[in-house]
Amino acid sequence: MFRLVSAGLALAMITVPGTASAPPTRPPVVINDVHIPPVPLGDLQRSIADDREVKLGGVGSGLFPADRRGDYWMVTDRGPNGQVAVDGDKRRTFPIPEFAPAIVRVTTRFGVEIKKYVPLVGVSGKPISGLSNQTGHDEAPYTWNGQEALPYNPSGVDTEDIVRTSRGDFWLVEEYGPSLLHVSSQGRVLARYVPKGLNLIGADYPVKETLPAILASRQQNRGFEGLAIDGDTLYLAVQSPLANPDKKTAKSSRIGRILTFSVRAGRATGEYAYRFEDVATFDPKVNGDQSEMKISGLAHVGGRRLLVDERTDNVARIYEIDLAKATNLLSGPYDSPSTTPSLEAQTDPAAAKVPAKSLVADLSEIVPTLPGKVEGIALLDPRTLVVANDNDFGLGEFGADGRLVDSGVASRIVTIRLPRPLR
Repeated sequence: MFRLVSAGLALAMITVPGTASAPPTRPPVVINDVHIPPVPLGDLQRSIADDREVKLGGVGSGLFPADRRGDYWMVTDRGPNGQVAVDGDKRRTFPIPEFAPAIVRVTTRFGVEIKKYVPLVGVSGKPISGLSNQTGHDEAPYTWNGQEALPYNPSGVDTEDIVRTSRGDFWLVEEYGPSLLHVSSQGRVLARYVPKGLNLIGADYPVKETLPAILASRQQNRGFEGLAIDGDTLYLAVQSPLANPDKKTAKSSRIGRILTFSVRAGRATGEYAYRFEDVATFDPKVNGDQSEMKISGLAHVGGRRLLVDERTDNVARIYEIDLAKATNLLSGPYDSPSTTPSLEAQTDPAAAKVPAKSLVADLSEIVPTLPGKVEGIALLDPRTLVVANDNDFGLGEFGADGRLVDSGVASRIVTIRLPRPLR
């Protein structure tokens, strides 16, 4: 259950806004690398009629330290899903439409064991699903082979990160709205905070329109992806630049957004620009496609300092930023779709008011077998970083009988010792 991996490149301190590079220094070292057991989904959620031989996966979408060293809270995304082409049309498929996104507690102290599995439920007590919410705003859902349309579900969520408060309740972010979920310790959704004007009707829990309306212009499958907590303050990161004013702008933009949210007030309190690296130097394998750059995780360091997981599918790097030195853009001109140029169209870091970045760890050098979808990050102490991957439930191809041919990609939790403390 344990494998030690050689290490590579590491730390740097850079002050150029929105750009980071690393001179040689002592490398971080992998001290633990474990695999999460692939349990059949039907064994975990009894309401699943047919799990099509899909195993537990996707749990690396989020990672947060539990109250016992070596234990972690994790969260699945919306569940097994894919795309198939039907008559030239790409269709979003849900092989197990009744799957409920779940909070999972795992321990890594003596091997790896699943300690708790908590499917999300609505006010009614019934499991919610990961199905798309609204026609026009979300992709239309289909069965595993793309042949039959599935109904939209306003309660469905595509969860992507998780934190737990000192009281034992949870906060999660998701991609459809994009939105923020407040969830009880038993998995009941207490409230969902969405962009103003989203008009999400019929959900099995309270829906509150308190987030900036501009967030509803997120790209498909590029909503909230990162979440961190510091006392009453939550930090939320949008995975990719907004489609503001349009999709073409989003595909070439290097400007993303990070929000702060007051748990006590139930509303956003800050909005900050984040500048992605230039994909041409970050990952030459994607042939200059800037849209491959994503934020996939956040962790709180101290003060208003955050770790940001920036990645493609080939390269993943952890940067540190300090929002105390950034400009709060909330409720300013960049929250209006009529502003020209939009925040996403800005090419000047000073005009976009982005914070400086410093490279903490290049995961593609330290753990070269891991990059793919590195989506969960946690900071256990000033020198101990933990990361997890989303293996997409092992989705590869489905046979003619509807059974999964597993990709063989494992869900992993990797613990890394940094050469010097972050605080």
